[in-house]
Amino acid sequence: MANREALRELQTRLASRLQAARTAGVSASWLAVEAAGAKYLFPLSQSGEIFPWSSTQPVPYTRPWFLGVANLRGGLYGVVDLAGFVAGGSPSSARSEATRAESRLVALNAVLEINCALLIDRLAGLRNVEAFTASARPPDGAPDYFGNGYTDSNGAYWQEINLQSLSQQPQFLSISA
Repeated sequence: MANREALRELQTRLASRLQAARTAGVSASWLAVEAAGAKYLFPLSQSGEIFPWSSTQPVPYTRPWFLGVANLRGGLYGVVDLAGFVAGGSPSSARSEATRAESRLVALNAVLEINCALLIDRLAGLRNVEAFTASARPPDGAPDYFGNGYTDSNGAYWQEINLQSLSQQPQFLSISA
């Protein structure tokens, strides 16, 4: 029970910081998330609302990374397993019930005009450029939606994902198997 309350407090703080960052300016640049052990940065201007894990209604004859559709606050959203999509294959099947409790759906910003939410394993907070010690261009052969990579003071590598570019990728838009 204490974990749920702590999680709700974290979500509330994150939501208020996210809203404050959008209205106050450029104090934080990214929403930091984790999916299947990888660390990703979503630009705040392209990120939308964060939802707790919600079961999806499967859609037949779709790619394995397309988990189905979910009703999120009255809107119908396609749900994509981020780790499965980036890896180019199956969804992360190793999620336990405990992991599902921390899982979140991050909707793409309405400005992008695509009703889609990305399944991530864990929220890691907000980050700005000062949180990182080094940056590098994406490696050769990286997908078009990969932005720069950043290394934090602990040596962890964070990959920026340009959600606008991701939402326009033909393979992202083509969910049929």
